[in-house]
Amino acid sequence: MSVEAFLRDLPQVTAQTEPAIVKRKSRDFYWYSPALKARLHGLAAQAVVMPRTTADVLAIAHAARRHGVALTVRGGGTGNYGQAVPLEQGVIVDMTDMNHLLKVENGVARVQAGANMLALDRELRQQGLEIRMFPSTKRTASVGGFYCGGSGGIGSIRWGGLNNPGNLLGGQLVTLAEQPVVEELRGQDAFCLLHAYGTTGIVTELDIPVEPAIDWQDMVLGFADFAAAAAFGRLLALQPGIDRKLVSVVEAGLVPYFPHMPDVVPPGHAIVIAMVAPAAVTVVEELARLHNGSPCYRAATHEAEDNPTQMPLYELTWNHTTLQVLKKDKSFTYLQCLHPVHETLASVATMAGLLGDEVMFHLEFMNIGGQITCSGLPVIRFTTQERLDEIIALFRAHGVNVANPHVYTLEEGSPHQKIPPALLEAKKRNDPLGLLNPGKMRSFVPTRHGVQA
Repeated sequence: MSVEAFLRDLPQVTAQTEPAIVKRKSRDFYWYSPALKARLHGLAAQAVVMPRTTADVLAIAHAARRHGVALTVRGGGTGNYGQAVPLEQGVIVDMTDMNHLLKVENGVARVQAGANMLALDRELRQQGLEIRMFPSTKRTASVGGFYCGGSGGIGSIRWGGLNNPGNLLGGQLVTLAEQPVVEELRGQDAFCLLHAYGTTGIVTELDIPVEPAIDWQDMVLGFADFAAAAAFGRLLALQPGIDRKLVSVVEAGLVPYFPHMPDVVPPGHAIVIAMVAPAAVTVVEELARLHNGSPCYRAATHEAEDNPTQMPLYELTWNHTTLQVLKKDKSFTYLQCLHPVHETLASVATMAGLLGDEVMFHLEFMNIGGQITCSGLPVIRFTTQERLDEIIALFRAHGVNVANPHVYTLEEGSPHQKIPPALLEAKKRNDPLGLLNPGKMRSFVPTRHGVQA
């Protein structure tokens, strides 16, 4: 592998070899996990390239094949599992200069993969539209990073996970086949790029659904205990007449870690965080009072996004909950759980009873196959890896799926400990030498000159 020769072949592509910059571009938020921090800390590429066009990406693919250089594709770098960390040095492909909204037709936006999600949403709002789903890292995440490294987020209460049909309509990727090509993918064929960490091709453009924009309102509702908050959260999530984009439940122990929330939430209260349409605000407040809850806070989501002194409430939910805790206490970590559709609240109560003060729970309600359940992202005080493994096993033994965020391979991070066969086939077809983010797909065996390694 010759990175120097690789860069000489790409005079038209901006490159960076300054060690401090390369090191920074070789990191993501893997440090949420003590296990990943120990395994990935200090790993870095040898250079960064910043394509501006699909032609640039195709040239990068040809040079990588020619010189045997490993490529790790990066967007905003907001992943939590080391998706953007190169295990075998090589070159980071920073996609953030490919950041344009290309067109919008019939409710579908064609967008370059490096587009910042907040910037994209602002541009869409000029046309009266908005993106349907986004991560809690919206202000820094890229579209490509979300689809290639994420699984769901704000909007999942309505639209489910990214892998649900209709949430990705197509895409363009560049392969590292024997002769690299630009491929247009449609429908199910595009699913080979979802949550694949860039192992199946370099995604350059995406077709994503958009919808009419709503002036979403942030709300916080207080409840005397976690059980009452969880019951109300599920009730709110199930209401077909209430237009909502986010329903989160947070136990009382987490509230002190949230900026400004202790000023508006009664001490010892659990909370429900919601994003609802303006017409639903009064309805939600009345519904909360009927269930012994109290409205604590309200603000327009987009106004908080646009004000550097404010924080949209979605930055207290999903994986941002963990971040808010880690800002004040680095001894915590987290898990990613999916509670069963049936007896959801009983499942939550069982796990809360088994784990007690060792775990602080928060729930993200979402639509799974047309039914409402919740993703649990419990915040855990880390003691030892052995105890963390015991907690994971305990959740699984009680019927809760766990996507382990303390590993960096696709297989180990899957609730089922394996990847779909179609994903493996796409890897074999598009990257037979294993140059794309090597080491992240454990079940793939690269070839060398046509012979299995």
